Amino acid sequence: METNLNVSSIQHFSTGDGEGIRTTVFLKGCHLRCPWCHNPETWSSQPQTLCYPLTGKRVDCGKMMTVEDIAKEVLADRDFYLESGGGLTISGGEPLLDPNGVAALAKRIKHDGISVIIDTSACVPFESFEIVADYCDRFFIDFKAANEDDYKNVIKGSFDQVCENIRRVGKNGWEFSIRIPLIPGFNTGGEYVESMIKQLLSLGVEKVDLLPFHRLGSGKYKALGMKYPYENTKPLTAEEIGKIAENYKKHFTVKIEK
Repeated sequence: METNLNVSSIQHFSTGDGEGIRTTVFLKGCHLRCPWCHNPETWSSQPQTLCYPLTGKRVDCGKMMTVEDIAKEVLADRDFYLESGGGLTISGGEPLLDPNGVAALAKRIKHDGISVIIDTSACVPFESFEIVADYCDRFFIDFKAANEDDYKNVIKGSFDQVCENIRRVGKNGWEFSIRIPLIPGFNTGGEYVESMIKQLLSLGVEKVDLLPFHRLGSGKYKALGMKYPYENTKPLTAEEIGKIAENYKKHFTVKIEK
């Protein structure tokens, strides 16, 4: 029986989802509800159509694809991966809601000598990591808040689960980087940043990627008939991002995503 995955979209020539030139496969379905999310079309596991009223453009989102069909599309750019040190990034949504399907895809791509990164919120059972770990070169693990209250009330996830998964991923010696979305008014204040740092140090974290907030996904909310809570939130200035980064650089190797 062929393994199928619920694909939201496939983005070629991605340079913001890991080293080198990559193809990012976005899977559909997420149990979190981060109010700043720029991929709201990945929340539901059902097929959706994004309708852009100003242009009349309609984009269908979500279809079941076999591992082999996905691999064929991903491997079409194999030469670019090998030349640039890139590969496949599996994202979402939350890809580890379907760890067996993700493992099948990652194994298929690794068979052709291409690197695989899995981008996860880590709000999943640790067993999901164990299922995919043999076929994953690195985990990108989101770390969005510094305490259980904010995870529960804002993100709709579990801080304790995220922390425990990070500990166990590190204990197993699996490569990982922490990715922190810099959300104005939420996790970018001086005291809050220090709380984030304290928590990460307690987990043995060494590498941190900072992802400055942007509003590029706001149009998707309108296309789905949804309200975007951060529609009027201004992105951080370069100076503000720099100050936050300097605090993290005191303790971690830091990369600022563009």
